[in-house]
Amino acid sequence: MIVIGAVLLGILWGLYSARKRGGNTADLLQYATVYAIAFAIVGVIATIVLHRMLA
Repeated sequence: MIVIGAVLLGILWGLYSARKRGGNTADLLQYATVYAIAFAIVGVIATIVLHRMLA
C-alpha cells in the first residue's frame, strides 16, 4: 500500500515539476515516470523497514 501511494505521489510531483519548468507533453511524461520510479523505490524500502520493525 505504501508503494502504490508513493508511485501516485511521484507521478503528481513529476507532473507538477515539469509544468513548473514549462515542459511539453514528452517532458511531462518523462518527469512523471522518473519521479514515480524514484518514489516507488523509496516506498519499497519504507515497506521493508516498517515490516522488519513490526515483525
